Amino acid sequence: MKYSLKQIMVFDAVASLESVSAAARKLSMTQSAVSMSLGQLENLLDRPLFIRQGNRLTLSHWGNWLRPKARKLLQDAQQIELGLHEQHLISGIFRLCSSQTAAEHLLPELISKIDTDFPELRIALTVENTEHVVEGLLNYQYDFGIIEGRYDDSRLHQEQWLNDHLVVVASPHHPYARYETTSVSQLEQAKWVLREQGAGTRRIFEGAIHGVIETLNVWKEYEHVSLLKALVKNGPYLSSLPFLDVEKEVSDGDLVILSTPQLNMHRHLSFVWRCDAGENPLRDCVITQARKMSKHRQNHKLYK
Repeated sequence: MKYSLKQIMVFDAVASLESVSAAARKLSMTQSAVSMSLGQLENLLDRPLFIRQGNRLTLSHWGNWLRPKARKLLQDAQQIELGLHEQHLISGIFRLCSSQTAAEHLLPELISKIDTDFPELRIALTVENTEHVVEGLLNYQYDFGIIEGRYDDSRLHQEQWLNDHLVVVASPHHPYARYETTSVSQLEQAKWVLREQGAGTRRIFEGAIHGVIETLNVWKEYEHVSLLKALVKNGPYLSSLPFLDVEKEVSDGDLVILSTPQLNMHRHLSFVWRCDAGENPLRDCVITQARKMSKHRQNHKLYK
């Protein structure tokens, strides 16, 4: 075997950060040592792994081919090292990226449970919209994702976690709040505040109105659900949000759910990871704990 694990580790760091200097800082190495290690690996493989564009390096065709194999090799090496030091296999840092609804309403309980039962496992959580979760997974920024709805990409493995549904909400003082059912024409005439393009919630809502509502008056778009809820609560707007996100406000009487039988907005939250990621005991642990948690919530009617 001509190459070393150190050279593979350097390659992976440079591929992640697209910069020799940033990789050197991350690995606590000198910039010249990183450049030398990377050059040695390219010479040994007789293949260019990066395309140099000024100070930025992007993966070449061969670099993209090597990347998943390098990640798996480093993960396997870490598990061997943990085993040799008689450490628990469920340990280390697990990079999880989640869409907003799951991050706010489900992951605090899940992470707390994992912290208790697996104290050597650290969940590094990032919150993004569904599109950015997928992008980060494909760019090797994250090990695992939780997204809203389905995202079709042959490079990703996806498993359904639990069901949810979107609802149309308004202020109790909104004119539509007094009607038993809200008509399509009323929905067309309303002012809407919605999640931004790329959010799973937005994709599901647009899928539901397709062929039902011709034109929609989208007044504002925001990333933050709390801002959307505040706007609806205090203004003349409608919004479409996950039931989990508005359950408390509806219970407190700050928002009302409008009856919109014309719109089918059922959805599910899903686990997603790269098909080339291989076996990962940390991922298996997180999925097992998440499924136990959702089953417990359903049994106790905490989740609708």
